[in-house]
Amino acid sequence: MPGDLGHASVAAFFDLDKTIIAGSSTLAFSGPLRDRGLIGRRALVRSGYAQLLLMVAGADADFMERMRERISALCAGWEVAEVRAVIEQALGDILQPMIYAEAAALIDDHHRQGHHVVVVSASGEEMVQPIAAALGAEHSASTRMAVADGRYTGEIDFYCYGEGKSVAARALAQAQGYRLEDCYAYSDSITDLPLLRLVGHPHAVNPDRALRRAARANGWPVLDFVAPIPLHIRLGSRARSLLPARTVPLAIAVGGVAVVAMLGARWLGRQNPG
Repeated sequence: MPGDLGHASVAAFFDLDKTIIAGSSTLAFSGPLRDRGLIGRRALVRSGYAQLLLMVAGADADFMERMRERISALCAGWEVAEVRAVIEQALGDILQPMIYAEAAALIDDHHRQGHHVVVVSASGEEMVQPIAAALGAEHSASTRMAVADGRYTGEIDFYCYGEGKSVAARALAQAQGYRLEDCYAYSDSITDLPLLRLVGHPHAVNPDRALRRAARANGWPVLDFVAPIPLHIRLGSRARSLLPARTVPLAIAVGGVAVVAMLGARWLGRQNPG
């Protein structure tokens, strides 16, 4: 059952951004953080632009490194408790239009098979942990910011990105007894190649060009998710109806650049009303 921490020998490792949700979890929460006075309007506009770039062009290593540096510098001095409160209060409203129905169906299917679900993300643990809990995931692995006296220092204790995701997955596998050769992984980015290569059943989801080429070369299934749904119906019949049959290749028709642009415009509109 979802959330059951009992024994399982198989885990499904899910990247978060553009795999479970349509966009960036970190950037999506910039609006509520601005409302609380933690970031300024200029930073908000930049985050909206970065969100659009992420959705249209994908996130390469250089993009993620720039975002890491900006977010680290931006959050220095913030109170950890205040950030957690903002995220918990905004979680439902932010996630409702972002969850992919196809991802929800896969999470549901893995749970019905008795697998553990693990959300693995470069976003901060303050965001990833409550999202993972809302999805019924048994575990999560995410970036941990350094904290002193209840405030972020601006340094990073663990960056759950690239090779870092495979390090986190190995540690969880050892602690939980997962057989990595039987495990699954889902990601959209070539930067997650170490994680995908770690498991016996890798899947490319909404892949960037480099990952699509790698998936083709390795014979990995490619999934194209296009149908975000509200969080409260993530495991409903509509979500399950989108789960591909196991006897056919795991592929869902891509919605094209128009859908991506529409989602980006909708997100920007929510963050900058009027």
